[in-house]
Amino acid sequence: MSTAINPKGPRVFAPDASPTAWTGTYLGSSVGSKILVALTGLGLTTFVVFHMIGNLKMFAGRESINAYAYFLKHDLGALIWIARAGLLGIFAVHIWLALRLKARTAAARPISYASYRPAQASLQSRVMLTTGLVVGAFTLFHLAHYTFAWVHDADLGGGRHINYLDLKDDKGHHDVYSMVIAGFTTPWISVLYLVAQAILLAHLTHGVQSSLQTLGLVGRRFTPAAAALGYAVAGTIFLGNLAIVVAVWVGYLAPVYPMAK
Repeated sequence: MSTAINPKGPRVFAPDASPTAWTGTYLGSSVGSKILVALTGLGLTTFVVFHMIGNLKMFAGRESINAYAYFLKHDLGALIWIARAGLLGIFAVHIWLALRLKARTAAARPISYASYRPAQASLQSRVMLTTGLVVGAFTLFHLAHYTFAWVHDADLGGGRHINYLDLKDDKGHHDVYSMVIAGFTTPWISVLYLVAQAILLAHLTHGVQSSLQTLGLVGRRFTPAAAALGYAVAGTIFLGNLAIVVAVWVGYLAPVYPMAK
């Protein structure tokens, strides 16, 4: 009878030494879970960066952002839905493993500290699970808002309203440019987005550095560099998304339709 090695515990006996047995044991361990959290976290961060770059096409004009959206929705065909399903799966795995690690940590210390004074843990590291769950909830709202148009309509003025998905440009394509502006001319939606971006900023400033350390890509000597990278990535995402909201507020990105503010 062969064995599979649990990195954080005793030997786990298995009927054979197949890769599946070892993989299940390793990924079920705390070490394996942390590695998966790091990999999925970096994958999601990469997506957020490219998502922001795509959104910044708003500044290139209505035709540019609408053509980009048309390419994603129509030219990619089924691939876009496969990509969305994959991202959703990565997102779910990331949150589930983070919750499981938190539960294991709590189970390992059933009696809380009499006086908890973290010497080295930063505020961002202590609230990672909380900020992650908030970002997850906002992601669902974002999908309901702009992808499925369940939250709000576009105000065309004169008491006329239209569903986001029914906005069309001169070519008959979905008018994403006007949809984004319609969303951010609504004050409570804009404030919600800005708060969510600030929370994402806090999550990523520690998350990027922590993921690189978990994967062994940086040592103690390069910890400051990893921290700087985390702030740079998170700050770039925050400022890029913030720029779109502010540009709508100040009228730099002007609506094509007479949407009321």
